[in-house]
Amino acid sequence: MSRNIRLTVRPASASVLPGPASLAMRAKSALRSALMAIAVFFAAAPQAEPMTLVFAGDIMLDDGPGRLIAKGGDPLAPFAKILKAADYRIANLETPVAESGTRLTPKFYTFRAHPRTLAVLQGRFDAVSLANNHIGDFGHDALLETMRRLDTAGIARFGAGKNLSEAHKPLWIERKGLKIAVLGYSEFIPRAFEAGAETPGTAWSEDDHVISDIRAAKAAGADLIIPFMHWGWEYEPVASQRLKTFARRMIDEGASLVVGSHPHVTQGADIYQGKPIVYSLGNFVFDGFEIPEAKRGWLLRLKLDKTGVLEWDTLAAQMDDDGTPHPIPGALTPCGKAGDTQVAQCRNP
Repeated sequence: MSRNIRLTVRPASASVLPGPASLAMRAKSALRSALMAIAVFFAAAPQAEPMTLVFAGDIMLDDGPGRLIAKGGDPLAPFAKILKAADYRIANLETPVAESGTRLTPKFYTFRAHPRTLAVLQGRFDAVSLANNHIGDFGHDALLETMRRLDTAGIARFGAGKNLSEAHKPLWIERKGLKIAVLGYSEFIPRAFEAGAETPGTAWSEDDHVISDIRAAKAAGADLIIPFMHWGWEYEPVASQRLKTFARRMIDEGASLVVGSHPHVTQGADIYQGKPIVYSLGNFVFDGFEIPEAKRGWLLRLKLDKTGVLEWDTLAAQMDDDGTPHPIPGALTPCGKAGDTQVAQCRNP
């Protein structure tokens, strides 16, 4: 069976082909529809939320804090809710946590915490810096044991390693679409704790090495880079000019902010190129100090996205005789937000 098909070809005319004005109107309508569709898509799509990151200063789990933990106490309990509210938490671990090793006699103060003390860090801190002047107090064996115990406890570590290469590796944080590199360095004696090419130890704050690590992190795709420095002179209330100059250089090279610890006291904050510098957070869990300034530290809270620091504040922590920090409602401490040119003062909630 066949089917006859008849095609009718009509000649082109003005009534069939649109003119320039008609084409322009149709193009505008199509563009408007496309823009409305894009707007609806992004309105419906889930928006990425900023990440909250916390830094604490020096945590020493020997002596008073260690005795408290041995009796069933918890030196982090007063800050437990604040720490839990953050997406990621970092502190400086100012002691090896080990049973091995031999005390280094030339040092006036040496620390070594019992392994049971790590339990109070679990669930409170996601990572610790080992770049400090006490992590090597009981030699290589205690440092290596500390790293193994942290790995077993699920607490990330940085700023020290089995060799120089591992000590300089960043802590990589990948949360909420952000890729953050945190770098840890010590520049307070003894430099003998520094890692060697084949020997364990800390990452030493040699300026050129720090800058090289910042550039490497940037090349590796870091959205934000945060140097966490163990530096400065003990009990000095103001950062030295050397710290101020180097902090600015790190930001010039790509750091998103700079955080410091070690002096046992807080040392104020600055804004440089819109980026915060907190020179020293002071102590956080530490006992044995007589001067009032050494019994008060700061907890740094940051709200971050790919553009950098959106907001930041510091929460005052007052240490009791056991070295346990307690929040101080109403205290005035440094704070700021994106676009600020000067550090503000905020009252602690």
